[in-house]
Amino acid sequence: MDKVERGARSLDKVSTIADVAAVLRIDPAILLGRDTQPADLAAQADGVERIRAALSTYEMALDRKAPGRDVPPAVQLADSVGHAWTTYQHARYPQLVKGLPDLVVAAQRGYVREPEARRVSLVEVYRIAASLLLKIGETELAWLAADRAMTIATGDPVLVAAAAVQLGQVLRATGRAPSAVPIMRAAAYRIAPPDLDGGPAGYLSLCGTLLVQAALAAARHDDEQASMSLIDEATDLAARVGDGHDHHRTGFGITATTAARMLVALELGDTGEAMAWHEKAIGSDGWRWLPAEHRAAHLVDAARAHLQADDPASAGKLLLDADRAAPAEVRHRPAAREVLAQVIRSPDAPSAIIPIASALGVSAG
Repeated sequence: MDKVERGARSLDKVSTIADVAAVLRIDPAILLGRDTQPADLAAQADGVERIRAALSTYEMALDRKAPGRDVPPAVQLADSVGHAWTTYQHARYPQLVKGLPDLVVAAQRGYVREPEARRVSLVEVYRIAASLLLKIGETELAWLAADRAMTIATGDPVLVAAAAVQLGQVLRATGRAPSAVPIMRAAAYRIAPPDLDGGPAGYLSLCGTLLVQAALAAARHDDEQASMSLIDEATDLAARVGDGHDHHRTGFGITATTAARMLVALELGDTGEAMAWHEKAIGSDGWRWLPAEHRAAHLVDAARAHLQADDPASAGKLLLDADRAAPAEVRHRPAAREVLAQVIRSPDAPSAIIPIASALGVSAG
């Protein structure tokens, strides 16, 4: 205590704070002057139930046309969908959970009234719903949204390819990686332009993103040969697209495939290779062009790699970086909470991680 007060020793490690807090018989987070109340997830749970209710309506199947006042104009709906995508890519998950149910209902009612004019908006709403629900651990509900997107998209190769991106993510998250590989590969090759050099960037981005999904699924299934071949194909397409684009909300480009290589290596159990690809990704010029959600998710995965390498201190620093880039990515994702729970158990974890763990009710015990 005397050394800390004189500035001879800093509260920069969990072990130091734990020792001082034990002597003072207080919560360690109090020493950092932060709020120690557990995060309130009641609003999120209520929002998820509202999303479930919105997805569980069958107005389209029953051809029940809503009154005109309940259906926003097509342009207004498209703008709302774009805003929802932006909200997701900035990792503002609580706001999106709150607003998504009404958007789902509006898109579904609009589709009943004008199927062709509102088709794209409805597919995009389902894609957003699937992506968000996966983030917050609602995998089965995410599968429903992804399946709805595929159904509405049927017949349009571009829409099918876009919807298949979320389907691939859902299949991996629900333990169905083996079946994801052929589905993703087929969807990718269906959208691939005959002339790659002259092909539209949007098509190349969708094709490359689907190949990335296939590579990740193959890696989770421990098929190293297939995963390497698929990620190499995706990288070739990324070189043609370049960085700084977001065609069909994929964020696909050179840096995105570099980051994906890190995750492929991590899935295959090669932590050294994973960390090398991580350093290359964050050091590239295109890193800053990736959406905040993408960057923070990558940092959480990199933290997992450092934990596997028995380096919880570095893992903790990466979680802090992720929290600065997109707080909700750390505070509202069950996967990130699991990493945080492992980090906080280490006496070498950075002390700044304690307020986050305390706010989330994650203890070192």
